[in-house]
Amino acid sequence: MQNTGDPGLQREVAATIEHALADRSGDWRVSIIGSQANDQWEMKIFGPNAFERSYTLEGSSGEHRPEMIRVLLGKLVPR
Repeated sequence: MQNTGDPGLQREVAATIEHALADRSGDWRVSIIGSQANDQWEMKIFGPNAFERSYTLEGSSGEHRPEMIRVLLGKLVPR
């Protein structure tokens, strides 16, 4: 996670991501990069079998909250 502000929030988001992907088989990586120009974070998800997804997290929509990121990962990542 880069340029996302609050270190406490970063730790909470990282733990949420690890928990959300713990039951998925294979090697999963998630990158989140914040923008200094606006409240958007770019989330990229990489997984087995060349899986790759990108999603823009909008802070104004509450998508920087760990519980929202967990819900989004559940929708974006196959079981």
